[in-house]
Amino acid sequence: MGNTLKTAALLAVLSALLLVIGELLGGANGLVIAFVFAVLMNFGSYWFSDKIVLRMYRAQEVEPSHPLHRMVTRLARNASLPMPKVYIIPTASPNAFATGRNPSHAAVAATEGIMRLLDESELEGVIGHELAHVKNRDILISSVAATIAATIMMVSRMAQFAAIFGGFGGRNERGGSNPLALLATIIVAPLAAMLIQAAISRSREFAADRGGAAIAGTPYGLASALRKIEAAARRVPLDANPATAHMFIMKPFSGRGMLALFSTHPPTDQRVQALLGQV
Repeated sequence: MGNTLKTAALLAVLSALLLVIGELLGGANGLVIAFVFAVLMNFGSYWFSDKIVLRMYRAQEVEPSHPLHRMVTRLARNASLPMPKVYIIPTASPNAFATGRNPSHAAVAATEGIMRLLDESELEGVIGHELAHVKNRDILISSVAATIAATIMMVSRMAQFAAIFGGFGGRNERGGSNPLALLATIIVAPLAAMLIQAAISRSREFAADRGGAAIAGTPYGLASALRKIEAAARRVPLDANPATAHMFIMKPFSGRGMLALFSTHPPTDQRVQALLGQV
């Protein structure tokens, strides 16, 4: 429950940030426009993000006779979930993700690289992790967070271009231009949005690890898989779109020091420790 409340609070802050930007830049009308824009963006993300991301990575649906399909069928039954569609991504980099707007319209995708790298128990841990995302509706949560953050960043860029060419800025109490509001929109708001989105994603990854271990029946397979994937991904990195980084079981990009604050995934060592702490 604590993790759920944390996610809800972070989503509320992210949404509030978008509305504050709209109000600062355009008063009451700006707030309404920002709210409507956020709703439209979330609607599009809810209905179409799964098709877009599967096409983006050239994912190919597999037949029921495929070993991955049989594994997903067994684990989905363990999790009391409807059977998702199963896809293979033609890349040597080891990774996997789940997508879809709800458990009845879900898909699980694994790369050719992860299929070659992991043994059966490790792959079961990975698939269990992805099914836990489906069960927890993390796909919807992450899509909403990513969409709102992207909207904030787009508005900040619009404000930046408008400031360069003149005639756009926050309004003060007297109706004049407010340079501090404009500066906050251009610099502070995008950074805050990225930090909050990353925090939401990290929180959901820990929950999916716990749920995946329960679905697979043991935490050891997933713990071993995470170590293997991290090591192999350094040798064969995934050419991933940054907007989809939060979807994968392992972050496609490295982040150390301050960059770790913007990481969509917790450090692998922390994930493994949390998993083995369940034993």
